[in-house]
Amino acid sequence: MSSPVYIIADNVTSPLGTTAAENYARVSRGESGISLVSDPHLSPTPIYAARIDDTTLPALAEAHTRFDRLCILSVTDALAHTAIRLDDPDTIFILSTTKGNIELLADGAPDSELSLSRSADRIAAHFHAVNKPIVVSNACISGVLAIITAKRLINSGRYKHAVVTGADVLSRFVVSGFQSLMAISDEPCRPFDKARKGINLGEGAATVVLTNDISQAGPDSIQVLGEGLTNDANHISGPSRTGAELADAVTKALARSDASVADLSFISAHGTATLYNDEMESKAFAQAGLSATPLHSLKGYYGHTLGAAGVIETVMTIHSLRHRKILASLRYTENGVPGSVTVNTAVISSDKDHALKTASGFGGCNAAIVYKVRAI
Repeated sequence: MSSPVYIIADNVTSPLGTTAAENYARVSRGESGISLVSDPHLSPTPIYAARIDDTTLPALAEAHTRFDRLCILSVTDALAHTAIRLDDPDTIFILSTTKGNIELLADGAPDSELSLSRSADRIAAHFHAVNKPIVVSNACISGVLAIITAKRLINSGRYKHAVVTGADVLSRFVVSGFQSLMAISDEPCRPFDKARKGINLGEGAATVVLTNDISQAGPDSIQVLGEGLTNDANHISGPSRTGAELADAVTKALARSDASVADLSFISAHGTATLYNDEMESKAFAQAGLSATPLHSLKGYYGHTLGAAGVIETVMTIHSLRHRKILASLRYTENGVPGSVTVNTAVISSDKDHALKTASGFGGCNAAIVYKVRAI
């Protein structure tokens, strides 16, 4: 039997702050990083998005791209809270991203500069990593999948520790892609609400540090339990119409965690505020017996941060479990999905110690993972 895997340190760098604690505090107060952004380099018309003000970020002496800098700042803060280092052969660095340095495309950068593996290599080199980094890029489940990958590598005995960073930045390439799908809302997004119009995009970076070294896991460390992965095989950009496949991923995650629906404090849903995603998720949760379990989407605070989303939302899940709280979904006023769900609209207390994180993405991919506060 493999030893437990714990998350012992974390960071979120976003429009809401440069530490996980600052981000959690502001989300708890209902503050959103989404605003109206007027920048012709992103879009010919203003869009609502969650954009980082670079003047709030500490400077780096070393020359890196903006994407690289966000990752490095996030990793630096997370590692500051632990003795784990990337120059240890027992530690692997995993980068979760969908587009990496794609913003350089507009500047005519060569293809080599846009390579996700090259980006990961530069970031790892900053920390003198001795192992070749791993890139996980599987649409919008990338962040959750990267954490699952880290857990499995540790369980296999190949590594003792893993540093997982998820990051993506706003770019004209990404914005125009979602505009072509007519998926971007002309107002701040409203996940699961009847009046929802689509997504807001966002940018950020987040990091979690995982280990199976029990001596490094404090009483408030988070155990990474079971996981589930499935694929709809439905459409390149449209999810399953039944929700059966995400429901299957959730059921697998609970079974592998030896957890029941009754153990869950809340669900941190993907909740993009698009028509089909929210419909699919609601059907999936209902099929998995989770209709009465409180859920929220954090997209109303961060926008959709693509490869960073699963890691950012995991960090907020971690802090919610530690504080015994359930965060609220912003701007939800009237149910707009067919499946029976319990969308949480105010910060409330909970005495349960498990939480479910889900993600779904283009190509029909689905991921689910269960977290638990370590028993003291």
